[in-house]
Amino acid sequence: MTKEEFTRRITAMTKTLYRISYGLLRSEADREDAVQETILRAWEKLPTLRSEDYFQTWVIRILINQCYSVGRQQKNVVSLEDYPIRDTGQPPEVLQLRDAILALSEDYRLAVILHYIEGYGVNEISELLDTPVGTIKARLYRARGILKRELEEVQNI
Repeated sequence: MTKEEFTRRITAMTKTLYRISYGLLRSEADREDAVQETILRAWEKLPTLRSEDYFQTWVIRILINQCYSVGRQQKNVVSLEDYPIRDTGQPPEVLQLRDAILALSEDYRLAVILHYIEGYGVNEISELLDTPVGTIKARLYRARGILKRELEEVQNI
């Protein structure tokens, strides 16, 4: 893969990388660091990519690992971003859904973001997370149930 092709493909998936990191890291600075480090590592490790067909999957896997690494480093750090601040520019329903998704456990949250926000199929998510297809289906099913209950509670308040 040429430098130009790498740049074009990374640029095309930058928004996806930020959305996935949003589901794994709370701090905006940590998300930005994780995405930048992911791009750097992908460039450095490009010769190890077996097939260019799997480029996007490969980069997302690097990102997920990087987010886990940053999360471990920041485990004992509490930032101001952990305190809920309402963005008044968004409709309340969008904020409620966002908060409900962010309240999910990491496994459920990542499956929901990859499937419903990024549009990956169950088989692709299974490959990305190195997790059986049945497990991904179960996580999505359970996450939908949790989100439904949470959003119904909010509507009834």
